[in-house]
Amino acid sequence: MAAPLHIVLVEPQIPQNTGNISRTCAVTGACLHLVKPMGFTVTDKHLKRAGLDYWDKLDIHYHESLADFFDANPDGTYFYFTTKGRTVHSDLVYPKNKSIYLIFGREDKGLPEELLYENPELCVRIPMRSTLRSLNLSNSVAIAVYEVLRQWDYPNLSTEGALTKFAWD
Repeated sequence: MAAPLHIVLVEPQIPQNTGNISRTCAVTGACLHLVKPMGFTVTDKHLKRAGLDYWDKLDIHYHESLADFFDANPDGTYFYFTTKGRTVHSDLVYPKNKSIYLIFGREDKGLPEELLYENPELCVRIPMRSTLRSLNLSNSVAIAVYEVLRQWDYPNLSTEGALTKFAWD
């Protein structure tokens, strides 16, 4: 069985993005980490609406700062998703033997450049047109999560569906 997958949102600002990401975490079994300060409260109606009835299915952790997050999770393998990254997200091999932390910055600023500068080999980019700023945060998280899970052969996830009114066979 694969090590846990963790999604880390550093200072998220848009409640709908965090709600959508919480739903992605719930359906994939990924842990969600929210690093303060956030641009909303977890009781925000837009957050709850986007996360809908999945909020209680989350393994969620709150951290007062990025330093607090790193102190609480010293043994993981970190990947920093950024438009400034030089490694394509699908070119990496995400190891199964350690906890994996996919770390995303706030929607308007991204991750601190000092952090990126100190970890160039761990800065990951999702390819996109160079003339545009970035993908939506919740879309980026979904792309990243499913690339890791694809490499891990979708552990503990159903890979088949069924019709409700008909049978395939």
